[in-house]
Amino acid sequence: MKPKLNMLSSRDVFAAVGDPTRRRVLDLLARGELPVRRIAAPFAMSRPAISQHLRILLDARLVHVRRDGREHYYRLHARPLRQVYDWVSHYEQFWKGKLKALGSFLDCEEKRERDEKQMTRDFQAKFVRLQGKGKKLTLKTNKSGGQD
Repeated sequence: MKPKLNMLSSRDVFAAVGDPTRRRVLDLLARGELPVRRIAAPFAMSRPAISQHLRILLDARLVHVRRDGREHYYRLHARPLRQVYDWVSHYEQFWKGKLKALGSFLDCEEKRERDEKQMTRDFQAKFVRLQGKGKKLTLKTNKSGGQD
């Protein structure tokens, strides 16, 4: 019987990083090599469940394992993540356009708010000046109920 080759496909990498638990495991391993018990500590799941996630990451070649006695140590192997980066970076052009538009909108909103505040301060100052001169002020409303 021929040994089964572990062929790395982009589907394996995308499937591996498609799970939020496995992404959190990769984030932990980005800080350095860790034993399974330390990887499992922040998760509300059993060690066998974490081991299954690690097996998927190992099959996708996103982690390497080293055995020291009874302890298994895992470390990140980020090279296959390049496939994900390459695919996602294709869509970056859309994000940049949207982010630029959002930035422009927020700049306009900020300017509008500053202008409104300045108009309010100017109106209040004028009102106080006119009151100080003894003038009685009333606000007229137009037929639609707004102020003139």
